[in-house]
Amino acid sequence: MLSEWELFLRLVLSCVLGGIIGYERQSRRKSAGLRTNVLVCLGSCLIMVMSIGLYQDVEGKTNADPARLAAQVVSGIGFLGAGAIMKEGLSVTGLTTAACLWVVAGVGLAVGAGFYTGALISTGLVFVTLGRLSRLDDWVDHEKNLSLNIHTVDRPGQLMRISRCLEDLQLRVRGVKVNAADDEMEEGGERSMYIDLEIFNKQSIKSIIIVDAVRQIDGVIRVDVV
Repeated sequence: MLSEWELFLRLVLSCVLGGIIGYERQSRRKSAGLRTNVLVCLGSCLIMVMSIGLYQDVEGKTNADPARLAAQVVSGIGFLGAGAIMKEGLSVTGLTTAACLWVVAGVGLAVGAGFYTGALISTGLVFVTLGRLSRLDDWVDHEKNLSLNIHTVDRPGQLMRISRCLEDLQLRVRGVKVNAADDEMEEGGERSMYIDLEIFNKQSIKSIIIVDAVRQIDGVIRVDVV
């Protein structure tokens, strides 16, 4: 059986490593931040330690598998990951956060099993991946990102018509925000809305071409490049 000192070390280390990853997530204002990652890592570590302890108690008496509880953590963490993934309009967010929770669970299991080297290396790699590579993505895609602010009539299917127009230009919509406007159009009394689109312009199409294409859609009042 583990000594009390070894048990304390593993539980505290899991909190520290989970906290390092969680701090990076919280600094970016993600849904699963410091406390969530700490708790996931700590819980995984505790379950792994308990699994090993139970096996040691019955070793030689039965064919019990100490990895069965750990396997349930790997699959069961999916309910947290599913809760972190959100679909807003045409964009999907939270995939990185969900993957982060899954890795944090693995770090906790590694610490609980006493695999300290693997846990420490994994934590360092995760921290670098989340911090440095996201900045690299921003730097690479900076010139190809485009923000459009569209003032349009609030009609059923209007957003889809705009999306199809952008797809025809081989543009990919990364984010969508829709806000209702307080004013009404003078003709017909139809209400209007503002649509903010984050677009990935892979083909480096000129902004004026994109604006002109969107303006041709019936009901579009104004298009601005932010």
